[in-house]
Amino acid sequence: MTDRFARASLVALLVALGLTVPAPASAVTTTATAATSCYGGAVTVHYGDVRDFGPYRTTSRCTDINMRVTGGDADYVVACVKFEKTGVCNRWTKVGWSWTTIATDVLDGTRFTVPNGVDLEGSSATIQIAF
Repeated sequence: MTDRFARASLVALLVALGLTVPAPASAVTTTATAATSCYGGAVTVHYGDVRDFGPYRTTSRCTDINMRVTGGDADYVVACVKFEKTGVCNRWTKVGWSWTTIATDVLDGTRFTVPNGVDLEGSSATIQIAF
């Protein structure tokens, strides 16, 4: 009982001082593992090779479809997700050098393509798509 009281007192003191206690390693590992498994399955494509990237089929690795620029001289690309079932783009999204969600809450096994364009005519881009 004394040990528990001492720990509780220490935690209360730390909170009163505005200090935080780091999350347990398992919580941090779980978040990192989820991100790694989603982005770890990303495909790499090059702007100019095709008009639309794909077709692809979503997996259980990601809940969303994510995209980023990883090379080339383009500052950004614009892209949308065209789902096979509807044949229309969801919305055009500006995608830069960090991961950007281009479609959310997509069911596993959904077929789609990614129409795209670069910021300036003649620019090049290497792109990763995680799904």
